[in-house]
Amino acid sequence: MSSADPFDLLVEPVFPVRWTESAPADSRPPKVGLRELVVRAHEISALAVPLPPALSALYRILYALTARITGLDGPKREEEVPGDWHEKRFAVLDRQRFDVEAVDAYLSEHSGAFRLFDPHRPFLQDPRLASECDRTAGLNKLVTTRPSGSNHSWFQHAADARPDPVDRDEALFHLLVWRYYGPSGRCSARTVRGTREANSTAGPLRTALSYHPLGSTLFETLLAGLPETDFSSLYDPTADPCPWESPDLPDPLSIKNVVTGPMSKLTARTQHAVLLVPDDTGAAVGDAYITWAFRQRHPRDDDYLIRQVSQAGNDYARYADSQRALWRDLDALLMEEPPGIRTTRPRVFRTAVDLAKGNRSLRVQALGIHQEGQAKDTQLVSASTPPIVGDFSEEQNLERARLVGQLRVAGERAGARLARATKQAWASFNNARKAEDCGWSAQAAARYWPAAETEFWRRLQEREFDGAARAFRMLAERIFDDVTAVATASMRGARAVEAARIELYGGRVRASAGTKHMSAPEADGTES
Repeated sequence: MSSADPFDLLVEPVFPVRWTESAPADSRPPKVGLRELVVRAHEISALAVPLPPALSALYRILYALTARITGLDGPKREEEVPGDWHEKRFAVLDRQRFDVEAVDAYLSEHSGAFRLFDPHRPFLQDPRLASECDRTAGLNKLVTTRPSGSNHSWFQHAADARPDPVDRDEALFHLLVWRYYGPSGRCSARTVRGTREANSTAGPLRTALSYHPLGSTLFETLLAGLPETDFSSLYDPTADPCPWESPDLPDPLSIKNVVTGPMSKLTARTQHAVLLVPDDTGAAVGDAYITWAFRQRHPRDDDYLIRQVSQAGNDYARYADSQRALWRDLDALLMEEPPGIRTTRPRVFRTAVDLAKGNRSLRVQALGIHQEGQAKDTQLVSASTPPIVGDFSEEQNLERARLVGQLRVAGERAGARLARATKQAWASFNNARKAEDCGWSAQAAARYWPAAETEFWRRLQEREFDGAARAFRMLAERIFDDVTAVATASMRGARAVEAARIELYGGRVRASAGTKHMSAPEADGTES
């Protein structure tokens, strides 16, 4: 394919969107190019990218573009104080749209940097891989929802010998997934200045769940999701380039000067290098190089992750779990110190809440993949809340935010006790050596957690916090009776069920050293 058709992302309709009612009825294309996406962000209600981790990655790129276009990236003058950044952002918000001249000025300056198949600097790719890698990785390796090599088929069947071509816009989204969520382990061999390696470390967001504030339009979403730059020192935007702004490709043998500030932290932290290979027609991608980008690992520092502390005292990002509903994370997003768990709130929500004042409130969107550190991907994860950020912020009402935390703890405690009760009943009924995951506990979880979510949001909407513990307990009791009913027809089964029922109320009380305590400790809000 010749460079005469490099597939320019600025104009090609690549990004699927949903339009607001204010958008002209005769001008609502299902997909738009990058320029139209930004210029008409105030008419777009949301991005419609079907792959949650790709949307998570795309948000970070758009946040950086937003900062550049609006001037919210600096430069900072010595006489400025931290509050000035917030005032600038409110001034942009008051204009209700991005300035078209500012958008065109920035995109014109970097007009050649957004070409997917540019022979010299393809967008977010490394053209050196064509000469530094022994071979391509194969198209099925690029598409993260396809099995490749000897891996299991999780989402669809595919044959490495006969891979189906991939549309260019779809290939772009899988490129984004690889940059942020790529697995650790074996990859194509790459040789750089005598160093030949065929393994990589996991991407910066691998296994993590990413949380993003959502406004009523994409314009509000991008402003709310923009992280505040560091005011502890003077910030020079030219010394903090995004990959498409840097005149040179990074040195694969060193991460020095790769991440130098908030914008490069959003866009340049990757552990995988990718190069897309167009097919003979140029209308699709037919192959790809995929290998390591750096031998050193970037720090896993991100403004959109919940950080929590394990029992061993280790800090880690909350995992993407397809079986965990978003309501169970709500108080960790709204509060710095939610009850029952040691977490750190995503930094972006400390400033996003400033935009949720007056009649404006923000939703929360969670994105990621339920996956292991290496090849196994189990399930895509995507969820969103009703408009809640701002209504229960610490700044406006700490007491109500605390009540949200107590509501979550009550729901999780009942769920954890139900899990213990069903496991114990199953073990007793089947003479098992220990209580562990079983058919009853799986059925109970499948029934309880969706019903508990409905109860949580109902109570939150109606501001009904009294009696929550009793309501969740009664829900657990009904489900326990339904799941174990099959065993109660026999005397032995009935005894096993009734003996295990005590777990619904915290376990059997026993005396120890003159003190009464629970044989099953009070749940701390986590599901066993």
